[in-house]
Amino acid sequence: MSFIYYLAMVSFIFVSVLLCFVVLIQESKSSGLGSAFGAGESGQSIFGTATADILTKFTTWLAVIFMVGCIVLSAWTGSVGRARDSQAARLMEEQQRGL
Repeated sequence: MSFIYYLAMVSFIFVSVLLCFVVLIQESKSSGLGSAFGAGESGQSIFGTATADILTKFTTWLAVIFMVGCIVLSAWTGSVGRARDSQAARLMEEQQRGL
């Protein structure tokens, strides 16, 4: 497989981990992991007063990138697998003709 495929896989894993982190730091009813970063009872966090709006938009974009990445990588991996299967079938056919 090509370098671009592996780069896309690494990028997808990075987006996945970042999406998990962003979801975890969002403030929930019980403050969740967000309270560890200063989003406690004062309503402010290390990211400023509009953190909830920014994190919501960022989460939405990351989720869209994640879903598109899933579809693209799934199709790409499937086509790579079919190409390998057809190449293996041709090699086996050539070996059988040679015998």
